[in-house]
Amino acid sequence: MSQTTAGGLLLCRAEPAAARPAAHILRERLLLAPAGEWSVLVPEGKPWVGGEGTVAEVLAGWGSAVALSSNWPVLSLWWEADRTGFVLSSGFRRSAAYEWDAAGRPHGGPDPGAMRVLAARLGLDPVLDLEELERLTRPDEAADGDSRLLGVIALLARAGLALPAGLAPGEPADRLREAARIAPGAERVEWSGWRDTVRAELAVAEDSPLGPWLRGPKARLAGTAQLAAGAPLMLWAARRRSPGWLAAGTLLVAHGAGALAYDRARRGE
Repeated sequence: MSQTTAGGLLLCRAEPAAARPAAHILRERLLLAPAGEWSVLVPEGKPWVGGEGTVAEVLAGWGSAVALSSNWPVLSLWWEADRTGFVLSSGFRRSAAYEWDAAGRPHGGPDPGAMRVLAARLGLDPVLDLEELERLTRPDEAADGDSRLLGVIALLARAGLALPAGLAPGEPADRLREAARIAPGAERVEWSGWRDTVRAELAVAEDSPLGPWLRGPKARLAGTAQLAAGAPLMLWAARRRSPGWLAAGTLLVAHGAGALAYDRARRGE
């Protein structure tokens, strides 16, 4: 993999105010910027360099971690020297992924239902938009991997996505970072510790449709389930040295413990 051409973006189906608490859990240096009705997260560093997983693995893990802590989907776009692809994460639901090689051909046995899942979960037209998405999986001598991702982004404009200038597939990580820094409304996501992060996230979620799950029996059931799922995921990710999935497992443990503590504190008010 070429370290100079690898890069990736996280597209969150939420405004920055909602995406910010969820982004904190990654414990990474990130830039957050508005992207129309969405938000975009851009890594300031290159965590895929140095044997910590490929750019695809890192971005997929990050996307899953952010989606697990929210009630909106996260689309991870990634590219490297000979591959491009996306992973759609939506809470505890199965992720949908697709990859192309440098010539724009399907690569690595992609999920044949990924485009259908993408259209359904992002609210795209189930006929016209899905037909255009599926066209991106068919042979096209004029296409390459980057143009396939550009096609996905163009369709997402119909769902309110408007990426800032300079944030495009194929751009190296350094150039993405510089473009994100000057994007209107951009900010740096700062890590403030698990306690403050989980507390802020729960406070935001309490006013959302997730509110009933933050107190009472539902909160205790959900918190226990998150602890049970997060601990083995952390061990598995640590063995594989996968920072993205380690963040997801750590999030589950922290979120489960935080939910139980939050419920207990609320009952004591």
